[in-house]
Amino acid sequence: MTRTTQDWQAADAAHFLHPFTDFQALARKGSRVIERGDNIWLWDTDGHKILDAMSGLWCVNVGYGQQALVDAAAAQMGKLPFYNAFFQTATPPAIELAELLAEVTPPQFRHVFFSGSGSEGNDTIVRMVRRYWDLLGQPERQVVISRHNAYHGSTMAGASLGGMSGMHAQGGLPIPGIVHIEQPYWWQHGRERGLTRDEFGLVAARWLEEKIEAIGAHRVAAFIGEPIQGAGGVIIPPATYWPEIERICRRHGILLVTDEVITGFGRTGNWWGCETMGVKPDLMTFAKGVTSGYVPLGGVMVGDRVADVLIERGGEFNHGYTYSGHPVACAVALANIRLIREQRLVEHVRDDVGPYLAARYRELLEHPLVGDAETCGLMGALLLVRDKARGLPFAESVEIGMVCRGHCFREGLIMRAVGDRMIVAPPLVITREQIDQMMALIHRCLDLTLADAQRQGWMG
Repeated sequence: MTRTTQDWQAADAAHFLHPFTDFQALARKGSRVIERGDNIWLWDTDGHKILDAMSGLWCVNVGYGQQALVDAAAAQMGKLPFYNAFFQTATPPAIELAELLAEVTPPQFRHVFFSGSGSEGNDTIVRMVRRYWDLLGQPERQVVISRHNAYHGSTMAGASLGGMSGMHAQGGLPIPGIVHIEQPYWWQHGRERGLTRDEFGLVAARWLEEKIEAIGAHRVAAFIGEPIQGAGGVIIPPATYWPEIERICRRHGILLVTDEVITGFGRTGNWWGCETMGVKPDLMTFAKGVTSGYVPLGGVMVGDRVADVLIERGGEFNHGYTYSGHPVACAVALANIRLIREQRLVEHVRDDVGPYLAARYRELLEHPLVGDAETCGLMGALLLVRDKARGLPFAESVEIGMVCRGHCFREGLIMRAVGDRMIVAPPLVITREQIDQMMALIHRCLDLTLADAQRQGWMG
């Protein structure tokens, strides 16, 4: 029996609890049911063609329909669909992927700890940095510093590391030993103070030093941050920010962790966001782009500073997951990374489509709704404002981002709304011609949103 869209929606509402969702509201509205994908395009069960400007959920870096990844999964499923990495055991795909990851990451990384997701990877970070300091005879170093409006997953530790107030309001978060500083968002915290972006970058980084000094460096284990805050709205820090963050971490001896779940595997025009930002972290979390989302996989790249202590002094590290180093996931990751290399997708982003997207995005500054527009590699954000001259935001009750997102859905474009920021992160295989198609859709949706705002009197 062939199901209609309405059939799928009814079954979905009856049984499927979606992540980050008002279940009752979705049941009333009905979910969009996506049926197939190819390259940067999706089709729903009504046959509508949609340009996926968000790479699924920041992850489908090589685009949909890559047969090499399908074949890798099928071959490994036929040979060995699963075995665990407990009990002093390994599988060839996990070993080979660990080798390849050591090759494509910065030189301080020679070891990897596998997980099933970025959230699990960040839980591992908390366990690992505390174990590191315990082995060094400094067990009081328990505190991990993160940032407001950061996203590091939705498990107990991941959501605690993240700085999302809505998540902290549910479940008694954050857990003890995790604190936050303000985010490096120039438009919100630097513009009205008359600071240039570079001046603000130094000011924002020094908030970390102030927090370390308030807590006591002898109690601080690590600082964690996304090179570019993704779910927070593609917050691109000033060029001065990350080098100063690294200087502060080194001065106080604390570990530096970059969450590369979104920014890894070419998204910013380098293999890793830390390379784009010019810093050398001690640990890196990865997921999403490692398999281009075809199957779940995540992990932590462990730098020599930490790995040497864990190996030489550690004994048993009482932490791990059933699916650490899952052979099918690792086989797909191997095929995915090889494809990124063969198609030179990192260079494609760095030298071709990244600069082209930046140029096209600057054109959006001419639109009456757009107060700011910026990109890094294939990540872009634009800020919707009601008064460009004074940079005045819309009233919160308007939810202008959601108004714009609604137009995007209706016009065949997946673009994400984070408050008043509209963001994109298209597949790395996107071409200049496809960027032109995406930009035409963005312009149309902005025009439709502007018409709504004018008609409703929201621009005053």
